[in-house]
Amino acid sequence: MMLLEIIVGILVLIGSSFCLVASVGLIRLQDVYIRMHAASKAGTLGSGVMLIALAFYSWEVDVVTRALAGAVFFLLTAPVSAHLLARASYIAGYRPCSQTKIDKFAESLKMNENDNLGTDK
Repeated sequence: MMLLEIIVGILVLIGSSFCLVASVGLIRLQDVYIRMHAASKAGTLGSGVMLIALAFYSWEVDVVTRALAGAVFFLLTAPVSAHLLARASYIAGYRPCSQTKIDKFAESLKMNENDNLGTDK
């Protein structure tokens, strides 16, 4: 077995174990925010590592370019989409679980409401 195939196999195993951790986190964690954190962080890392493994395995310019562009796309879009989904969930009424000690978003919403009280819209 060649060294490149061993490296690619290790990268695929690492990426798939991160994806497994993300899927277990979706099932086992308490509320929508912690689940979203698990899916966005571990899922992005897992899929990115597997795309890098694809780039190492292929060595064709078009495949390597697409794989690296996909990994960069995941790294740029997953945190933004997770943040927007979490904010929309909070505004829609989904509150954090009882184990959450500090709720900074509630404090910022109260400050925004106080700022908007004296303005006409």
